Amino acid sequence: MSKTLQSFFPWIKTPFIISAPMLGASTSRLAVNVSRAGGLGFVAGGTDPASLNKMLNESKQHPFEMFDYPYTNLLQRRGALPIGVGFQLFNSNLELLAPIIASHKPAAVWLFAPKVEEDLRSWATQIREATDGLTRICVQVGSVAEAERSLALAELDFLVLQGSDAGGHGRRQSASIISLVPEVKDRLAVTQKAGVPVLAAGGIADARGVAAALALGADGVVMGTRFLASEEAGIPEGWKRQLVNTGDGGVTTRRSTLCDRLKENHDWPAWYNGRTIRNKGHDDEEGGMGDEENVRLYKEESKRGDSAWGAHGRMVTYSGTGVGLLHSVEPVESIMEKTIRESRHMLEMSYRQAIARL
Repeated sequence: MSKTLQSFFPWIKTPFIISAPMLGASTSRLAVNVSRAGGLGFVAGGTDPASLNKMLNESKQHPFEMFDYPYTNLLQRRGALPIGVGFQLFNSNLELLAPIIASHKPAAVWLFAPKVEEDLRSWATQIREATDGLTRICVQVGSVAEAERSLALAELDFLVLQGSDAGGHGRRQSASIISLVPEVKDRLAVTQKAGVPVLAAGGIADARGVAAALALGADGVVMGTRFLASEEAGIPEGWKRQLVNTGDGGVTTRRSTLCDRLKENHDWPAWYNGRTIRNKGHDDEEGGMGDEENVRLYKEESKRGDSAWGAHGRMVTYSGTGVGLLHSVEPVESIMEKTIRESRHMLEMSYRQAIARL
């Protein structure tokens, strides 16, 4: 793991695991428990300053003194929260949200999906000024070129490289982390940015994915879908049940804009779409159904509660292609402990086997 990341977040364990900021799903309890287990948990900032302020205040109610690292002293000394906040820039108001960030000083802020990439500069600059440099800043990118442009535009502490296997929103056109991570690392070396840590995201759902990402050159990983299937995730039980009952994610999940059209959310920049589990809405669209009727049926289905989830239903079920590796809903602590322990073992065994062949 990068010494830079260790200096930013002194409590983290190897391998470094981040929980993605997922609107409505990433509760303060989920984020805190990821950090408590040696990772860095994120909440989604949303667009409402009052809601964000409430969520960050809630995070302070959790027992930070139970962390392995002496968090109480850290918080008193730095006035910072050991969790991060993620923002979708295209529909977020920096002037309204900056005072909340200044008040709570989260350990990191994750920037994603600006209307124009130049917005990264103003967000990064104002956040650093608002937190006296205590809050670390990362940007989620989906291509080599986007990574280079982001680093040229703003002072960033690390990058999140989101591959095409990721659930939720991402670039319409992108590679998997198999080629994205090493190519970005190569480009950073050429442009004298080799010291910038990179985190791999997309399709990582267990220790095998973590070990593979580290072997590709990542300094850590981001998991989203795996934490959706956690006890702390703030999503309906029907969604969680569908996640653990779905397999063959390369076939059963789809990238499209249907998720946003069903929710009548038309603000996303044109170069993004979302990966969800395929359901009746997709089938009907492919059969010729128009948006108006599909939206009507979606709204009707949403009144059914947990029974509306499943391949037979119409609910928007964000998920990455790694969904087939989820077999149960577990507490965050259990997910983190198992993933860290097993990935360490895999890396150690790989090293021993390599040495034995020399």
